[in-house]
Amino acid sequence: MIEAKIAELPSGFIKILRGIVGVDDVLTEEQDLQLYSYDSAIDRAMPRAAVFPRSTQQISQIVTACHKNKIPYVVRGAGTNLCGATIPLQGAVVIAPTKMNQILSIDPENRTAVVQPGLPNLFLKKKLAPYGLQYAPDPSSQKACTIGGNIGTNAGGPHCLKYGVTSQHILSLEAVLPGGEIARFSLDDPGYDLTGLMVGSEGTLGIVTEATLSLTPIPAHVETMLVAFPSLDDAMQAVTDIISQGILPASLEAIDQVTVRAIEGFIHAGYPTDAGAILLIEVDGEQPVMDQVKLIEQTCAKNHSMEFRLAKNAAEREKLWEGRRGTYPSLARISPNVLVEDGVVPRNRLPEAYRKMRQISEERGVNFSFVAHAGDGNMHPQLLFDERDPVQTKIVKEAGLAMLKACVDLGGSISGEHGIGTDKREAMRWLFNPGTLHQFKKLKNIFDPLTLANPDKLIPSVDQSPESRPELLKEKLGARVLDHDKENFTVTVEAGASVEELQKTLGASDQKVLLLGEGSLAEMIYANAPQTPRLRDQILGMNVVFADGTEGHFGGKVVKNVAGYDFAKLMLGSQGSLGLIRTVTLKTYPTRYPVVAKSAARKNLSAKPDGSARKVMDKIKAGLDPQNVFPALI
Repeated sequence: MIEAKIAELPSGFIKILRGIVGVDDVLTEEQDLQLYSYDSAIDRAMPRAAVFPRSTQQISQIVTACHKNKIPYVVRGAGTNLCGATIPLQGAVVIAPTKMNQILSIDPENRTAVVQPGLPNLFLKKKLAPYGLQYAPDPSSQKACTIGGNIGTNAGGPHCLKYGVTSQHILSLEAVLPGGEIARFSLDDPGYDLTGLMVGSEGTLGIVTEATLSLTPIPAHVETMLVAFPSLDDAMQAVTDIISQGILPASLEAIDQVTVRAIEGFIHAGYPTDAGAILLIEVDGEQPVMDQVKLIEQTCAKNHSMEFRLAKNAAEREKLWEGRRGTYPSLARISPNVLVEDGVVPRNRLPEAYRKMRQISEERGVNFSFVAHAGDGNMHPQLLFDERDPVQTKIVKEAGLAMLKACVDLGGSISGEHGIGTDKREAMRWLFNPGTLHQFKKLKNIFDPLTLANPDKLIPSVDQSPESRPELLKEKLGARVLDHDKENFTVTVEAGASVEELQKTLGASDQKVLLLGEGSLAEMIYANAPQTPRLRDQILGMNVVFADGTEGHFGGKVVKNVAGYDFAKLMLGSQGSLGLIRTVTLKTYPTRYPVVAKSAARKNLSAKPDGSARKVMDKIKAGLDPQNVFPALI
């Protein structure tokens, strides 16, 4: 439903907006604003205006005007997000940088590109192809979704199993902060990882106006497989067995029979409709990968595969992927509406999660289909309904939330790549304790004390005072391995452990971490010494005690998790100035995994971060530690 009508904007405000961007780039008529009242989720709310800036300076002027007049605003790309992240609550003004859609530069030698936020993901992919390069994140909506939107929700896609989600491909950002200030953040600047903090923040901390992206070479050898199974359980067990053998496919997707049949009725991708489930598996590399293909085929056969098909050429490969990317429109042909949820569980709990979701749908009489980025435990249950029936809509929303709760109960998260927005805001309480939510709220207030930037999103109201345990600040850090999940390749360890100690423990199970350095894990994180692969990309979760004695639990045992602000990245390079790290959860890898951690040099050799970034760091330090319990950030 559309939110109740909000009071008119202050007299003269529309004139201010038109003075910034021009008359034609400000919409105020109701029939025009209807188009900006919704995204790809269910709920709607009418904005009071929509404005289309063409530069960072114009966005800064718009945000400054909103701040001065206390008018909420929301930044919106293509509106393809599935969590209500761009619904203009409180009659917010929609700021749509879709006309800021240029590739500003491509540097093939250093494998970087500088782009504006309104650039469509697929357009960038096509422009990079002649250079033999690619931007790896590939959401299913990549034909329409924008880079700015991808950054806002930390988008993933099928190929993020090997190449990582958006945060692993952003080198630096320019952003307009809620007061209208323009700031620049870079991974190579000393101090807090503010780039990592901005990614996935859904426009609640600022509006990204420019991004420097890390590019990867298009692999020389690619093999794509379709494997059919009698049941989803068989397919899921094959997924676990493939990963456990040390194979890291570029993508490993699971599709159930309901979805397969919908796809075949529309796209005709060549999927076998008699299968209980299929896997789409892709492996790639600079050298031939047929040895991996043969091992995958053998593994699938042990798990009762009915058919194994290898794409013979690029055209066949593209047709197989066209089907997967066409899941949503295929289902939309057979149902007026599709609610796509986005839960994550440890990979070996996928069959259990699927059975629980099936049970929830049957108990509520909801039509249900299922696809998953199975290699990393990220599931997309899809609920079919008609939003014109309010009773049915209510049941479907409740069923979707119940499925997310099941993910949390199985040790997972409520979002792997779609974000939180309005849809999952209250569900954040299942995932985070009051102390964590308290820190999220404090951080939001540091950036946006008037709460004008995308209001009422991401963070639920903090109803309960968090428990304070100041005695934890005086405890000596332990060095124990608290949990080693060998099958899911994660380890949780007390932050006093050294890399050498950890490697020794993991080696007994034929696993390793991709870390390099001396001292404790906490000291490594505080220093954030440069290494390849980056330290930031190895950390899945963290337990931190803050200056007020409250504990925050961030991330978890799943590879993909975009619920809340990425506090774990904020601790990188903090020099211990924000909190005491007690435990760390890390990715692990098979010992035979070919990547080895190496030391690296910072590209930015300046002694200090950018001046605008330093101001933000000082605000964060003052807001999270007003009594200077911890040392100052150098």
